[in-house]
Amino acid sequence: MNREIYTGIIIPFIGTSLGAGCVFFMKHSLSRNIQRALTGFAAGVMTAASIWSLIIPAMDMSESMGKLAFLPAAAGFWGGVLFLLLLDSLIPHLHMNSDKAEGLPSKLARTTMMVLAVTLHNIPEGMAVGIVYAGFMTDSADMTAGGALALSLGIAIQNFPEGAIISMPLHAEGNSKGKAFAGGVLSGAVEPIGALLTILFASQLLPIMPYLLSFAAGAMIFVVVEELIPEMSEGEHSNIGVILFSVGFTLMMILDVALG
Repeated sequence: MNREIYTGIIIPFIGTSLGAGCVFFMKHSLSRNIQRALTGFAAGVMTAASIWSLIIPAMDMSESMGKLAFLPAAAGFWGGVLFLLLLDSLIPHLHMNSDKAEGLPSKLARTTMMVLAVTLHNIPEGMAVGIVYAGFMTDSADMTAGGALALSLGIAIQNFPEGAIISMPLHAEGNSKGKAFAGGVLSGAVEPIGALLTILFASQLLPIMPYLLSFAAGAMIFVVVEELIPEMSEGEHSNIGVILFSVGFTLMMILDVALG
């Protein structure tokens, strides 16, 4: 595995860590409008990445099936949705600005469940980066180093506000800046781990690559619809989230096409 691939899988984690580091430089917690804006931006990036970096390549890989080329993409997409639905039902977690935990009943601390909520939605992002780089390594679906890097950069950009969104509230709830920073960093650790494991099994995964690409897309869209869109739309001035969603979508689209 070359340095280029290692760099690609660590970039999103760096984005999360830098965002979490905001807790050392900002005195106050993020306002609701800023939280909505950053959440909308993240949702836009994830939606565009699901389409251009995952679903379209999955269909391209299945073009030999003719008019049925949509089948692997559709099956994988639903697999990803159901997988995240299962995790969402099992893992105790607490969404931002919510007082009611989801998942199985537990006695975990509120801050721990907040970290788990972000970790849960980082799982498909790590899978997506790993699968795209696995496709690049195996020369499947004409995936290029630039296209894989575009996905990494896009996820890193939207991970930056995510890191801040988790570390700042943790500090506001009484945790030290060091612990709040650690919580933000920890929430993103699942991404490089998941990406690395996927890449290690790249050659074995090649026959089902279209299903895996769309699986990651389905998981990401589940997170967008179930978590990010409700958070960016709550309260007044929800148009801020919509505008930043559009900015994130456009930026990710440009990155994928320009670098791919």
